[in-house]
Amino acid sequence: MADSESYGVEKGHSAQFIEWLNKAAGERGIKFEARLYGYTLETDNFGSFEMFSWIGDARQSRRLIVRASKRFKVKVIEGGYKTREQMFHTSRTDYAMVRKGDRVIGRLQLEASRFRNDHWKIKNEERT
Repeated sequence: MADSESYGVEKGHSAQFIEWLNKAAGERGIKFEARLYGYTLETDNFGSFEMFSWIGDARQSRRLIVRASKRFKVKVIEGGYKTREQMFHTSRTDYAMVRKGDRVIGRLQLEASRFRNDHWKIKNEERT
């Protein structure tokens, strides 16, 4: 996975969060770039998240996002998880974890149309 579009940061912290991610990646020599989408995803249990995408090395990027979550003490949605079943549907499905620092505080099932350029919507969510 060289990029992902199902990531989010707690609403109100996104500009500072993304700026720090890009700056920290540059200082560490990591190939990484994050950009805001400009839309918000509302959850019942975890609040509002501003969605962003990133391009770069998956392992280094996930570590950087967890580090930023700890630094700013905010919740993040970490997407890009798939189920083992491989079935074709008319909608794209993605699974995400809601993190606060190192702790996983919940899981989300996201859904978007495969044929239209729709934003992600919450299909299911659970607290852990």
